[in-house]
Amino acid sequence: MTIPPEALLAGYPEPMIDLAEELRRIVRHAAPEAIEAVRPGWRLIGYDLPIGRRTSFFAWIMPERHHVHLGFPKGVLLADPGARLGGAGETKRARWLTLEAGEPVSVEIFEDFVREAARVARLSSSEQGAILLDREARSGDRSPAFEIETSLTGE
Repeated sequence: MTIPPEALLAGYPEPMIDLAEELRRIVRHAAPEAIEAVRPGWRLIGYDLPIGRRTSFFAWIMPERHHVHLGFPKGVLLADPGARLGGAGETKRARWLTLEAGEPVSVEIFEDFVREAARVARLSSSEQGAILLDREARSGDRSPAFEIETSLTGE
């Protein structure tokens, strides 16, 4: 059974609905080919990109009572020069932007993240692994990139 995004959002305060709707517009504009679908078990609106005969889950909108997240399952691979993405230290891969009621939405910045997430979703697992290894080498980080790469590729 398909649940429309409006039905998922209906249970949240009006300011969160407004933010979620603005984020939906941003995702649709930045990645018009994305397929939008509610994932009721996760209580979010998910976005998949058609890539050949498969799709790739690349973004989500997750409303909560006091804020809304625009998230990226492979966010660890995204360029984030302003260090705006949350989730580091909480998850291995996922990263997100969080908006609270009354906070202005920087459409250009959010669209850039959505476009970057769509670009990363189209990369092969080898290309994604190369991004991780390159970041590790540049930062001098000794964290095991192989563990993250393996979790990204499922190998």
